[in-house]
Amino acid sequence: MPKTSGVKYATLLSLYLAQSIPMSFFSTVMPVIMRMEAYSLTDIGLIQLIKLPWIAKFLWAPVVDRTGASIRGHKKWIIASEIFYAVVILGIGFLSLDVDFKLIVALMLIAFIASATQDIATDAFAILILKKEERSIGNSMQSAGSFLGTLTGSGILLIIYYYWGWQLLLTALAGFVIIALIPLMFYKGRNGIPKRVPAPKITFFDIFTFFTQKGNPRRIALLAIFYSGIIGILTMLKPWLVDLGFNVKEIGILSGIHGAAFGAAAALLAGLIIKKGSKRKSIGIFAFIGLLASTYFTYLTYLDNIEMYHIIIGIAMIWGAYGMSTVIIYTISMDNVRPGREGTDFTIQIVITHLSSLIIAVSSGKIADMIGYKGLFRAEFVVGIIVLTAIPYLYKEISESKTEEIE
Repeated sequence: MPKTSGVKYATLLSLYLAQSIPMSFFSTVMPVIMRMEAYSLTDIGLIQLIKLPWIAKFLWAPVVDRTGASIRGHKKWIIASEIFYAVVILGIGFLSLDVDFKLIVALMLIAFIASATQDIATDAFAILILKKEERSIGNSMQSAGSFLGTLTGSGILLIIYYYWGWQLLLTALAGFVIIALIPLMFYKGRNGIPKRVPAPKITFFDIFTFFTQKGNPRRIALLAIFYSGIIGILTMLKPWLVDLGFNVKEIGILSGIHGAAFGAAAALLAGLIIKKGSKRKSIGIFAFIGLLASTYFTYLTYLDNIEMYHIIIGIAMIWGAYGMSTVIIYTISMDNVRPGREGTDFTIQIVITHLSSLIIAVSSGKIADMIGYKGLFRAEFVVGIIVLTAIPYLYKEISESKTEEIE
């Protein structure tokens, strides 16, 4: 791996870790801490509101693109957002869950607005600094960073809380966010790349014109359905394990550590697979792996006795399929952006996957209630076949990138 590429990948990994670890902590560990402090389930449910900025971030993505407009411009956005993010996290650490709960939720929401803004700028920054042939590995860094952040944020930080307490934990978390900026601050970019003439003034209406671009309706359909053969299983995995008799500690290790580790490893492997072959073949391969995972879980529902090794294999398969899927989705989405609107167009595409996944996740609980886990897993198997069959009709590889780097 060339030295310059290694620096890019390390920079991106640190940035995605910086956003994913606090996010994982606030969205998954906070409810545990609150329950330990005897908060009601209603109050715990309010914590989920902090995810709203990550759904709505496409609304202010054009502002980031318009005021960023270059590698240096996006670096400024990232640094400013991360510092603000860290300051808010630090401030939350000085508040008490018992006394300041509503203020903490409000500050967490503000922190996630900053985090979502950093994500917009980081995605645009990644598109600009990565050559087309580097994007698969670059996106494997993004996915691996998210999975490693989940592993750290939902597992290790809970242990740190147990020994250090609330204030020291949040102080350390804020410090990590700042430290993660160091590689970016020293990143100088590539030399010798022609500068691109800035795109026309970007407006809010660029969000809507994205959907009118040639080929985008089909790509949007693909983004909307690609995860649908595995998201339902991932959503119901923990409740299913509970019903099988596993305790909280076992589920945490199996899903939070074992699963996330396999997701990160699969993401790195996916980057290499995409780099060696075509994206068209890769997207078919990863969809097929997802189908294998849903097939395996359907098979498990027919067994009279499910052993631990069955669960270990299944979790590795489903998280591995999810890790590979995220890399190919990020990679093809990077290829499908307009000059000067990198953050806006990429954000729109990823938000589509988030929204469709949210709908499927919510629906999976209702389906499981109505027809059981066996019925849900069967339905996911059928959907997986539909996704695999639809790929040749919905995806056409873009031969040349729509973007060039701005220095």
